[in-house]
Amino acid sequence: MKLNAPEIRNPNPTGTAPRRRTTLEKTIAVSESQQRALREAALRSPEDTFQTEGTSIAGLSPKKVALRQARYGPNQVRHDKPAPALLQFLRTFTNPFIIVLIFLFAIMLVTDVILADPAEGPEYTGVSVIAAMVLISAVLRFWQEYRSSRAAEELKKMVRTTVQVTRRESDRSVSREIPLEEIVPGDIVTLAAGDIVPGDVRFVRTKNLQVNQSMLTGEALPVEKTVAALEQIRASEVLSASNLGFMGTSVVSGSGTAVVLRTGSQTYFGGMSSSLLGTRPETAFDKGIKSVSLTLIRFMLVMVPVVFLINGLTKDWTTAFLFGVTTAVGLTPEMLPLIVTANLAKGAGLMARNKVIVKRLNSIQNLGAMDVLCTDKTGTLTEDRIVLERHLDVTGRGSETTLGLGAANAHFQTGLRNLLDAAVIEAAGPDEIARIEAEYTLVDEIPFDFERRRMSVVVDDGFSHFLITKGAVEELLECCETELIGRDSVRLSASRLEEIRALVDAQNEQGLRVLAVATRSFSPGDGPRREYETADESELTLIGFLAFLDPAKASAAEAIAVLREHGTAVKVITGDNELVARTVCRAVGLDPRDTVLGTELEGLNPERLRERVETATLFAKINPVQKAQIVEALRENGHTVGFLGDGINDAPALRAADVGISVDTAVDIAKESADIILLEKDLMVLEKGVIEGRRTFINTMKYIKMTASSNFGNMFSVLVASALLPFIPMIPLVVLVQNLSYDLSMLTLPWDRVDPEDLRKPRTWDAGSLSRFMIRIGPISSIFDISTFALMWFVFSANSPDQAALFQSGWFIESIISQTLIVHMIRTRRVPFLKSIASLPVLLATGAVCIFGLVLPFTGWGQGLGLVALPLSYFPWLVATLAAYCVLTQFCKNLYIRKYGSWI
Repeated sequence: MKLNAPEIRNPNPTGTAPRRRTTLEKTIAVSESQQRALREAALRSPEDTFQTEGTSIAGLSPKKVALRQARYGPNQVRHDKPAPALLQFLRTFTNPFIIVLIFLFAIMLVTDVILADPAEGPEYTGVSVIAAMVLISAVLRFWQEYRSSRAAEELKKMVRTTVQVTRRESDRSVSREIPLEEIVPGDIVTLAAGDIVPGDVRFVRTKNLQVNQSMLTGEALPVEKTVAALEQIRASEVLSASNLGFMGTSVVSGSGTAVVLRTGSQTYFGGMSSSLLGTRPETAFDKGIKSVSLTLIRFMLVMVPVVFLINGLTKDWTTAFLFGVTTAVGLTPEMLPLIVTANLAKGAGLMARNKVIVKRLNSIQNLGAMDVLCTDKTGTLTEDRIVLERHLDVTGRGSETTLGLGAANAHFQTGLRNLLDAAVIEAAGPDEIARIEAEYTLVDEIPFDFERRRMSVVVDDGFSHFLITKGAVEELLECCETELIGRDSVRLSASRLEEIRALVDAQNEQGLRVLAVATRSFSPGDGPRREYETADESELTLIGFLAFLDPAKASAAEAIAVLREHGTAVKVITGDNELVARTVCRAVGLDPRDTVLGTELEGLNPERLRERVETATLFAKINPVQKAQIVEALRENGHTVGFLGDGINDAPALRAADVGISVDTAVDIAKESADIILLEKDLMVLEKGVIEGRRTFINTMKYIKMTASSNFGNMFSVLVASALLPFIPMIPLVVLVQNLSYDLSMLTLPWDRVDPEDLRKPRTWDAGSLSRFMIRIGPISSIFDISTFALMWFVFSANSPDQAALFQSGWFIESIISQTLIVHMIRTRRVPFLKSIASLPVLLATGAVCIFGLVLPFTGWGQGLGLVALPLSYFPWLVATLAAYCVLTQFCKNLYIRKYGSWI
């Protein structure tokens, strides 16, 4: 079968890749090497090609085949395979917060278990809690990503690809089909419609050969292939060489014979694929989570030693060390890895129901942070099909006559119809085709060739023979002597030819591909004929023009407008020509006035490149390396960049982007390079993903800011208490219980509602914002902690070591309820409960924690932890404290939003 691109293999799936810049430099180097070699092949004649490659039209001998198979290996291109399940699982432990938790786990294992007081025995609660947090988070993340990677693998079609090859056997030339992997340089291959080009090849014979190269160039229309050597071509333009074919492209129509120049990783396709193996560069999510981690670690490095020293100097050093470790745990948002994973997994599940496969969970938040989407044109903004946009007479008016004659030409040709012929027949409709069949009978045809660039059919209308010709405008105008104006044939003058060329140029400037239609009648006096030849394509009458376009998708304009409303700019990067790209951009609501061509980018230094990519909306005639350069330049400008593409030419940019997006019909290397795979190539699907990404980010940031600020406030309170009290303010194990209870309630945050105003703009990680939030909002809780200290010390006389349990119990209740209740104050910039109500899971979970905190000191388990029951007179004070806390928090929240313009 000949349906699919070659299977791509990677012998080293676990290998690592260099830094981002080096990867791009490597891609450039491979591309330039391939381009130079291919340029030289395009300049050689077929005879010189045979000599250079050590072959002939009769094919290679078995001895040469064996030698070349040993030298070049199988005709396969390396690619990234999913890592083994065990390795994928181990990678989940590289999250910065999980590393911090593992460090704390190791310390508590030593202090609470290994070096525990023999009289009291080892204490397993703390280490068990942290171990459970780490394992649950790692297993959830592994399972989601493992399932997604397997789903992505299943999208690949496993059809074996074969190719027709000619080789010498026993002094004779034999043509047979062999697996694509067995092709070697120097082989003579025969290609027909539907075949995959098995390597980089030089054509030595063609007949009406057209090849679809969109996977490499982005151009929707197939390109014509010829045999003649080129006089000149730039190395960077080898993809446009008319006598070369490239691995992975496909034959649309016609047939050809070619010499294989390069196979496997030595091909243009393979060179690019090889340079894309290994680990991707850091994305915005990776950098953001790292910066937030470092911010919290810096707070820990300051707070923990201070707590340790104060308690060591005022109490004993063993207790100080244990409480210092507890402080470190208290400052760490232990559930962050688990909550992030739960948020991402929930988002992945919702996106899967919307025909989106998320390969890498982190990409969901990158999608929400994306403020620039770079996309290819074909199939994303357009329908990826050719339609007849206009059928005009010689004056530029719509003409049914032109359409009818063009349809007759397309219908009666006996060769394989190309996309343009199919578009004409579709536009004419079945009724017109039925009329044509009723009125005309085919007499003969003059097939298309690339020298004449036209094809003709001769039909019998019952009175005479009638030639209908359709082809390239310039070549057809040379055969025309008259033009049809109304019902009259008028001789073509030089001035009219200029006007006609201007009319055609106007269509081209709108991105339309134009063909001309002309006719000639042969009167019965010419004698009965059954055969016609190219010489009869003369003295023609020009009828009109057929203008074709790959039309814009109906949903594209709406999707782009919605993305723009949500703060995401769209830029088009295409290998197609400028005129077509401009037309499509205008049709979907993008302004293409500031257009950058690939030739312009070649001479730009990095600074100027960053300036141009910032202002331009359209990039046309762009090669694969330039696509990656554009994406990287946008990232260097501070943008979070998404890239949507499906060809091998898109793979470097997919890997360079913060979030690479492809489709299930894409080439394998594009799907491997992507983070997200769409089962439907539609920007409206992406818009839903963007919103889901922002919702995920907001709910994650709620946890980070709420927990980090409250933990910071608690630890600030601990500093004060440690300096003033003759005993530790809270039992270390109780601190762990409080943190665990609070964090368990926070597992409901992925299902929380998000205020609409928080979804309007891209959201990015901001360590500075977190520090500001912690410092300004965290100490609010300390005010009421200290007031509780005073309450317990002066009102309830818990001011001596023998009354420490009462003091610790009073602070425990106030601390856990205020920390949990304040979730509702911080989760929204609005007034809670009145203008923004949390989701039911959050309400139930936080309510349960508050009740748990109230009753724990009255239970046997709580008293086993060292807590004691509090007098009823404590609770009115508690209510007053909590009410004052809420009022002050809302007041400070309004001040904060007014000053900084943001909240979560």
